[in-house]
Amino acid sequence: MPVYRAPVEDMRFLLHDFLDLGKYSNLPGFADATPDVIDAILEEGAKLAEEVLFPLNQSGDEEGCHWKDGVVTTPKGFDGAYKTFVEGGWTGLTCEQEHGGQGLPNVLGIAFSEMIVSANMAFGTYPGLTRGAYEAIKRHGDATQKQTYLPRMASGEWSGTMNLTEPHCGTDLGLIRTKAEPQADGSYRITGTKIFISAGEHDLVPNIIHLVLARLPGAPEGTRGISLFIVPKFLVNADGSLGKRNGVVCGSIEKKMGIKGSATCVMNYDNATGYLIGEKNRGMRAMFTMMNEARLGVGVQGLGLSEVAYQNAAKYAKERTQGRSVTGAKDTEKQADPIIVHPDVRKMLLTARAFNEGARALAYWTALHVDLAHNHPDEEARAAAEDLLALMTPVVKAYLTDTGFESSNWALQCFGGHGYIRENGMEQYVRDGRITQLYEGTSGIQALDLVGRKLPLGTGRLLRQFFHPVDSFIQGNLDNPALKDIVPNLAKSFARLQQATAYVAEQGLKDPEEAAAAASDFLKMFGLVAMGYMWAQMAAMAAQKLGNGAGNKLFYERKLHLARFFMDKILPDTSSLLSRITAGGASLMAMEADAF
Repeated sequence: MPVYRAPVEDMRFLLHDFLDLGKYSNLPGFADATPDVIDAILEEGAKLAEEVLFPLNQSGDEEGCHWKDGVVTTPKGFDGAYKTFVEGGWTGLTCEQEHGGQGLPNVLGIAFSEMIVSANMAFGTYPGLTRGAYEAIKRHGDATQKQTYLPRMASGEWSGTMNLTEPHCGTDLGLIRTKAEPQADGSYRITGTKIFISAGEHDLVPNIIHLVLARLPGAPEGTRGISLFIVPKFLVNADGSLGKRNGVVCGSIEKKMGIKGSATCVMNYDNATGYLIGEKNRGMRAMFTMMNEARLGVGVQGLGLSEVAYQNAAKYAKERTQGRSVTGAKDTEKQADPIIVHPDVRKMLLTARAFNEGARALAYWTALHVDLAHNHPDEEARAAAEDLLALMTPVVKAYLTDTGFESSNWALQCFGGHGYIRENGMEQYVRDGRITQLYEGTSGIQALDLVGRKLPLGTGRLLRQFFHPVDSFIQGNLDNPALKDIVPNLAKSFARLQQATAYVAEQGLKDPEEAAAAASDFLKMFGLVAMGYMWAQMAAMAAQKLGNGAGNKLFYERKLHLARFFMDKILPDTSSLLSRITAGGASLMAMEADAF
């Protein structure tokens, strides 16, 4: 049977030391996020994840969701777990206090969501999508819409979804056909079909608030003619009670590779009553409020699955005996040594763990900038945070999911054939993780967004929010004796990233296809350097703590060890990536389509 323990100590290190959340106490939400409150949330969140959600992960996968006549039933135990989740106030952790939430920082919500993903990713889709819908209504809805929906979404009484994809179009939302016909009372009649709608229908709440992209009559072609609408499952009366059933029905649910406890729905809208959010034909702006934060959340899903997979692989490697160490028997009282003695097993485990701890730092650091972008009192600071988020969102989404999936595969590999057997739980983490590279925009789409939209914006304005602090850190620590085997490696890879950036920009101006051909390799290189930057900073902090004799000595020594491993064995991949990028796209695009 698989195991899971939330990495609370590492989370504390990141929130208290690495990010030093205490220095933001002047910002909304942070004043209440005292060290004691943060620790209490991490401890209680860990209990919920480990004791309530994790035991339902395998059984939920085995049973899956059930659909009959438009009604979806979630796996056994999910309804009770959801009630516990709601009663604990977890749905409102980062929602505004005026809506009944706790108003805590987004970065703390990301830490909690990591635990939920590791424990039961399928369950996490139900409250997770609600949080995104809440944020879109909060930022773009009118006063009545906020009053009607947000308190009940913050409390978990109602849930929410986002409806983008249609049978004939996925990423290219300019092709959507769902129609919105204006009515005399100011509402709209929504007609169309949406697919791949996570948590589109289920039995955990009495009402589901769908956010639906649709096109008004005479709207401009493409994405500039899309509007966003609130379409509740049940209409809401003036007093807040539920009215009649709306014209929206779940036509079926998908039979999927993974996250089987999450209902992935086909939603049919037949003259359903909807209400416009924000301006007409500006729906993409509002929907991106959901999508950008959802993409950060999906990146954390890659991390969360990698973490639980690693924990199980490490436990197995220390218990499973097979073969002898190449340097001689380590456990002479047994017929074989535990497989942890073998260099290849250690390489897989260290690669996974170095990814987990570096990715956690990168995800939390990025999430902190969500809070700064929303709440910092200085307009320039908010703008800088928004620029960094725009740059890092595609990197976090694609790099953490691609590498997290790879890491989960390494963890399965440690089990050998036993990893392929369902009862050990490892194959589920691989199956569940595969979707993270697909939904909320595939990894390839994120790469195109990075090189095609983010790099050229403002003549490289976004890049400065990342490049400048990395360069400043390197220059300030080149002579730091504690980092003599860390900073030079970061400096070399950062120089390669700068070279690759110049190449992609120059070639892209001549031929956009050249930039597109380099996009995926460039994003991976960017992700590696960003992780290297995180690891170098964590190493500096660990060395300082050891020098001061503060805290858990073993914890900081292990941080330094992992930092060196990352710099020695993982970050040098930037060299081969640079070679691939600068090789150009000729060999990639030369073969005619009929030859495939």
